[in-house]
Amino acid sequence: MRRSRESPQKNISGKRIKAARLKCRPPVSQEDLAGRLAAKGVMLDQAAISRVENQTRCLMDFELVAIAKVLRVSVASLVGS
Repeated sequence: MRRSRESPQKNISGKRIKAARLKCRPPVSQEDLAGRLAAKGVMLDQAAISRVENQTRCLMDFELVAIAKVLRVSVASLVGS
């Protein structure tokens, strides 16, 4: 698939990840999410998570799966299926 300069969005999950993170009780901070991901071997720092949520960073499939596991949501809910 060719990337288009017309669409500045680099992922479709960022807004849903942020919503899922804030829906947790207590809400999970970006820094806490980064720590939980690191414990699973996925290295995303707080700044990278911010860029994912702002849809300015591409998200790898294994990162999406790890985020879903950490936030205890389905991958489908993060991609809108």
